[in-house]
Amino acid sequence: MLKAVIFDFDGVIADSERLHYKALNQAFETCGLHIPEDIHWQKYLGFSDLENVLAVNDDYKMNWSQQEINRLVEHKTASFHALAQTEAPIIDGVEDFIRMLHTAGLPLAICSGATREDIEIMLEHTEIKGVFKTIVTANDVEKCKPDPQGYLLALKRLQEKTKLTIEPSQCVVVEDSRWGLQAAVAAKMHTVAVTNSYAADHLSSHADYVIDRVDKLTIEDLERMCQYHS
Repeated sequence: MLKAVIFDFDGVIADSERLHYKALNQAFETCGLHIPEDIHWQKYLGFSDLENVLAVNDDYKMNWSQQEINRLVEHKTASFHALAQTEAPIIDGVEDFIRMLHTAGLPLAICSGATREDIEIMLEHTEIKGVFKTIVTANDVEKCKPDPQGYLLALKRLQEKTKLTIEPSQCVVVEDSRWGLQAAVAAKMHTVAVTNSYAADHLSSHADYVIDRVDKLTIEDLERMCQYHS
């Protein structure tokens, strides 16, 4: 039985992955470094800002101090917020799909590697602001995706807010990356992969269902996933 739907944010609700990449490079370029787009997509997509900076520090042997690492994270955050004011539209079809689920009374959550401030900025002027029972961000967990900690925390908070007993097998997760899908699978939840960031063949081994637009899904589709894979 379907009892909850949990969404990743970047690349699923908001078309913001490229903004994160652009903002990160604006920070890295202050140190004379530019990360090629294909490298970012292959190695760093899905990382939190701090994880990304730390990984680049190691991979490119930059030897940044902790102070420099903190400065780069702050620079990236400021750059992203400036870009997000005008360049981060909600992905086509997402608002209709989320409103449908909300109208049906399904508890909804977000589990994202982004910060709460980033998410709130992009939801501010949308029709889906306020429909999510809880938002779990990079600030709320010790381990980011592909670790399942974020999804398990989102489920725990949904249970607390709704006073419902919700099993992982009664949750459907909507993701756009293999790291996120792996996290959801590790949490024993069902998975829908949307091909906004990666091709279907990159995602299919970790997903129960692969689709190019979420508004092609119905509640009945999600119900069937929970019935057939419980």
